[in-house]
Amino acid sequence: MIALSLFTASFLAWFLSMLAGGGSPFILIPVISLLLGAPAVAPVVTTGLLIGNTQRGIFFWQHVDWRVTAWYVPGAIGGALIGCYGLTYIRVEGLQLLLGVGLLIMVANYLLAPQGAQFGVKAWYFLPLSFVNAIGSGLIGSTGPVMNPLYLNYGLEKEAMVATKAFNKAVLHLIKLTAYAVFGNLSPSYLAYGLVIGLGAIPANWLGKWVLAKMSAQQFRQLVFAFVAVSGVTMIWQQRHFLTLWLM
Repeated sequence: MIALSLFTASFLAWFLSMLAGGGSPFILIPVISLLLGAPAVAPVVTTGLLIGNTQRGIFFWQHVDWRVTAWYVPGAIGGALIGCYGLTYIRVEGLQLLLGVGLLIMVANYLLAPQGAQFGVKAWYFLPLSFVNAIGSGLIGSTGPVMNPLYLNYGLEKEAMVATKAFNKAVLHLIKLTAYAVFGNLSPSYLAYGLVIGLGAIPANWLGKWVLAKMSAQQFRQLVFAFVAVSGVTMIWQQRHFLTLWLM
């Protein structure tokens, strides 16, 4: 029953994330935590994300922006090693709260800024940003759609954004998975459950690719920011106890 539940949740998460430019962990993480416990979240979701993003990157290989990837990968490698090492010793309270607030700020900028006035992003920005993002991803399993507005403001739309992000994430999760194994955070059972999630991603990516082709660039952008907003609210809600303590 656990395997079937994970497969079903994975299919739904990967299908929706194809149309919204990512965000499958926000469906997968609560399910994994409920079924397997909080310690399983980071290694299990990382295994599943590695498989799903690798397949997605292969689907859209011709759309990958290699200039962005060349800047992203070095920062992701360094940040992932630090984050995964930190998972062995610390639990970062409040990190999701900060990420949630940051996501809502990005959405507000998109909605309130004049047309064409959103902040510009250059390719080299992805080096420091991927480093910071990878640290957070290593600590909590995933940082969700934090990078999505950056890809869009760089100029990547639809297949180009999905392809580039998927390839970059595949590299990030490969480094994370290796680090989890080295630091003793990856058990055979966690690996097996992660493979189930990866298998659920395969048919979802096939179906999502077909639907994505029928969407306009504007519809894709609107759906991306809608999901970013939902993700931000979800992160803040999950950390409401921390926010309450801070306000008191």
